[in-house]
Amino acid sequence: MGAFLSETSLPTGITDTQDRLAALDYVADRQLATCVFLALKLQRPLLLEGEPGTGKTEIARTLAQMLGRPLIRLQCYEGLDLAGAAYEWNYGRQMMEIRLAELAGGATGAAADDRPRRDSLAAELFSERFLSKRALLQAIDPANAVAPVLLIDELDRADEAFEAFLLEVLSDYQITIPELGTVKARLPPIVILTSNRTREIHDAVKRRCLYHWIGFPDAARELDILRRRVPGAAPELARQVVAFVQQLRGLELYKLPGIAETLEWARALCALDAVVLDPALVQQTLGLLLKYQDDTLRVQGEPQGSEVARLLAQAQMDARSLAG
Repeated sequence: MGAFLSETSLPTGITDTQDRLAALDYVADRQLATCVFLALKLQRPLLLEGEPGTGKTEIARTLAQMLGRPLIRLQCYEGLDLAGAAYEWNYGRQMMEIRLAELAGGATGAAADDRPRRDSLAAELFSERFLSKRALLQAIDPANAVAPVLLIDELDRADEAFEAFLLEVLSDYQITIPELGTVKARLPPIVILTSNRTREIHDAVKRRCLYHWIGFPDAARELDILRRRVPGAAPELARQVVAFVQQLRGLELYKLPGIAETLEWARALCALDAVVLDPALVQQTLGLLLKYQDDTLRVQGEPQGSEVARLLAQAQMDARSLAG
């Protein structure tokens, strides 16, 4: 599972949760901190939904660091099945074991009807040493010395049928393997599920989880995040970046920029030695904020650059209020 920090105790309350996340530069509002604290206290999975780039995945990484736990990530995708998510048998190794047993039997002149030996081999073939453990089985492995953080990322990308398999994991922290039996966690993992809501997650999954919607932050909180994550940004540039992104989120765009895009843009502007925004600089770097051509054309305006200039002028005014 990789190296991790020394395990630390769980937060003592909501404020402690918020403070410990902030110490690792994750700025959570009170409602999110409450959900995280309750998920830890009650040992319940936490389902986070929201727009891409709003910090859903990052909360799992931060929790793992905060608690000194290993992070196990299951990245969901269309067609994800049991073999990719939980376990599969190492058929190549099993076949090799059968072949070696046949050769050994021939060399020793064992009787063809040596049923006890064959039964023993059959049982051995479906033992744990032939089991390839994937993310879900790794997370509930009874041999775990500490409870890991299990991130089931972008569940909405997986097929709906996959959610039915998850129910046993989310309810009882166990997986039933027909050939081996039931594997149950000795130390239940901390489970974070995320969804960008490209489709609805089934109610059966939601009932087993605490739920929180992560929206876009207000300007003050986004500025706090930017200052923590991009400390090299000039103060005025940081305020203007946040104010401009806030302006963009008020437009009817196909894909609104998330916090991840704000931070990426700020880092790029720092690399260009920018200290304030100007219309030409914004136009040249719009691709860091907007990922669809139609959105870029909408923001540029007609004639080209007119809308950028208008948005930037408003953002510069709004940035002054953030200075206070």
